[in-house]
Amino acid sequence: MNPKRIGFLGFEGVAASELTRAADVLAAATLDGGYGNRISCYHVCTIGFTSECFHAESGIAFWPDSTLETVSELDTIVIAGGDGLRRSSVSEMIADWVLARVSETRRFAAIGSGIYGVAPTGLLDGREVTTHWRYANEVARCFPNLRVDPRRHLVKDGAFYTSSGASAAIDLSLALIEEDYGGHVASVVAQEFVTAPMNGNGHHKLPNPLVFDSQPADRFAELIPWIMRNLHEDLSVNTLARRACMSPSHFNRAFKSVFGSALAEFVENLRVNEAKRRLAVPKRTLEIIAASVGFPDAQKFRRAFERRLGAKPRSYLKNFNANSIATSANGAVASPRTGRANGAQEALAIPTRD
Repeated sequence: MNPKRIGFLGFEGVAASELTRAADVLAAATLDGGYGNRISCYHVCTIGFTSECFHAESGIAFWPDSTLETVSELDTIVIAGGDGLRRSSVSEMIADWVLARVSETRRFAAIGSGIYGVAPTGLLDGREVTTHWRYANEVARCFPNLRVDPRRHLVKDGAFYTSSGASAAIDLSLALIEEDYGGHVASVVAQEFVTAPMNGNGHHKLPNPLVFDSQPADRFAELIPWIMRNLHEDLSVNTLARRACMSPSHFNRAFKSVFGSALAEFVENLRVNEAKRRLAVPKRTLEIIAASVGFPDAQKFRRAFERRLGAKPRSYLKNFNANSIATSANGAVASPRTGRANGAQEALAIPTRD
């Protein structure tokens, strides 16, 4: 499965809470990959006007992963609000960039005053939108073709999503998760971020996430863990479509829409990754490993392994053992580098990579 790429646009004077709340929720969305593994649903990246850090209204600094010019293709673009967007030079630059990306981007979302970055494009003309109540009258005056309703928390109209501000940023992300991966995944994430109200008996009850439309992804919520537990089984379209109670043709279209790849490619990737893990187990032949993850013979396993990982299984295993011996000899494992600031207090960065 390829995580959907979500780009968060940053600029001088962005509202940090609107950017980070929505990003944190999306980053928390995962699927059960079996064997204790979690599969990320989204790859979150931050986009700046330049490669230099930008500062939020509060003074918090962010390091962008890429720029307006260098960022690669995105599934969704999210524009947070902030006082910086009230400058015409900023809003116009964002609007020009949005127009340039509209044909290759599935959807756009604006949080609060982030609507100032989308409205000048004309793409919202005639559509229902919402924004923070503080800006509603001005937005309606500046963009009279918009149908502005600040009483609404979230609005979806076609490929465009608007929300009322920082308080709605979490709900916006939950709605996007439900649209992409179903209500089960959204509900699990909601338990981490949504404060549960009290019922009449004094007990907490989790509110339902705000949703736009139900998608076939709901039927895939339990399918991926089942596939991981049964890699040695027949995992053809016909077999899995029956488990999902869908026709093969509908299953094929829905699966590719949700996971970004055809079923055969997705399954082969899972099989190779699990085989890579099993290579580290002593006294297992390639034939045994190949059969255990569903390859009909060792030759097909070798070809798939080399195609996916760029190395033959035995070469990979030899390198793996050599690295293990080197690590043991040194007596320590190097910590992975996860950020640009190396623990310094220079800036707060969303830990993502483009």
